[in-house]
Amino acid sequence: MSFPFDTRYASLELLIEKAKKRMPRFAFEYLDGGCNENINRDRNTRELREVLLRPQYLNNNYAEANMETELFGVKYSAPFGISPVGLQGLMWPNAPEILAKAAFKHNIPFILSTVTTSSIERIAELTEGKAWYQLYHPREEWLRDDILSRCEASGYDVLVVLADVPTFGYRAKEIRNGLAMPPQLNFRNVSQALAKPQWCLEMLKHGVPSFKTMEKYMDKNMNVKQLGQFMNSTFSGRLNPDRIKAIRDKWKGKLVIKGVASDEDAAEAVRLGFDGMIISNHGGRQLDAGESTISVVKEISEKYKDQIKIMMDSGVRTGPDIARALSCGAEFTFMGRTFMYAVGALGEKGGDHIIEMLKMQFRQVMEQVCCEKPEDLQSFRVK
Repeated sequence: MSFPFDTRYASLELLIEKAKKRMPRFAFEYLDGGCNENINRDRNTRELREVLLRPQYLNNNYAEANMETELFGVKYSAPFGISPVGLQGLMWPNAPEILAKAAFKHNIPFILSTVTTSSIERIAELTEGKAWYQLYHPREEWLRDDILSRCEASGYDVLVVLADVPTFGYRAKEIRNGLAMPPQLNFRNVSQALAKPQWCLEMLKHGVPSFKTMEKYMDKNMNVKQLGQFMNSTFSGRLNPDRIKAIRDKWKGKLVIKGVASDEDAAEAVRLGFDGMIISNHGGRQLDAGESTISVVKEISEKYKDQIKIMMDSGVRTGPDIARALSCGAEFTFMGRTFMYAVGALGEKGGDHIIEMLKMQFRQVMEQVCCEKPEDLQSFRVK
C-alpha cells in the first residue's frame, strides 16, 4: 500500500514529537498550551474520544466512501478545514502561507486570523479569494468597515466573527515567555531560538513576523510597549447585538460566528441572522472552567440544525476525531493545533502532509463503519 505522506510521521504524536524538537520552546508552548491549568484543553479531546461508532460490516448495500461536503454552496473535498491561529509566523516562519497554499491545493477552507502574520491580500492571492476571514471586532467602526472592505475587494465570501475573546486568556507560560500581548523577545527566548538552527534560518529567509493585516493602521515607529497599547485598545471590545447587526448589514457574503459555547448564544446567533456557527472554546485557551465543545455540539445540533450551519473546532485532532464530531451533529470541523504541529515538524511540506494524513484516516473510519457520506455518520454513533 502506498501512502501520500512521509510515513516516518504517520501519526499526530510523531508530528508533535518532531515539532517540539524543531521549534523554540517559547513557540511550542504558545502552540501547545491552553489557559490556566490546561483543563479545558484536555477535556475537549478526552470527552470527544468517548464518542463511539458502531460498524455495520454485513451491510450488503454499501458502495464507497465519498468525503466531499457542501458548505455555503461550495463543495469541499473533505469535511474539515484550518482554524484561524494567531502569531502563526512566530511559531514557524511563513506558516500561514504554507497552510493557505495547502488548503487551496486540497480544496478545504483556510480561515485567516486578524492577528496572524499574513495579510488579507496575500492570503487572497494564494487562495484566489477562497479563504475565509476571522474578524477580531475593533472598537472603532471605521476600522471595522475598512477591514470588511478589504475582505470584499479581495474576494472573501465567508466572514467569521470571533465571540470568545472579551478578554485575553490567562496563560502562565506565555506570560513567562513574553508572549502575552504584546509579544516580545527576551534573553530566554533568544537563547531558545538560537538552539533551533532550522527555525532561525527560516526566520532569516522570511523576516521577523508582524501583524500584516494591521500594519496599515499602525505607526511604523511603534515600540513594543506602544504596540501592546495599540492592540489592547483596538480589540478589547465585547460583541453585542448592535455590533453584530452593523456587520450583518454591511457584509454581503456568508456570516459565521465563532466561539458559541451555550444554548443561549446559539439561539441568539440564529436570531441575529448568522448563516453558520462554529461551536468552539478557543481550543481551551480562554475559559478553563468551561464545558467541552462536543458536549455543546450534541445539545445545539438537536435544536438548531435546520436553522443554521453548525460547525465545530476545539479538541479535534485526527481523522477519527472528525468522524466523532460529525456523528454528534456537527456538519463540518476545523482544527488549529494539528495543522501547526505539522508545519512545525515538516515546514513547507507540513500542510500537504497533514491534509493527506487526515483524509486517509477519516476515509478509513467511513469505510470501516460502512458510511458512504459524512452527513450519514450520525446513524453510526452509539447513543
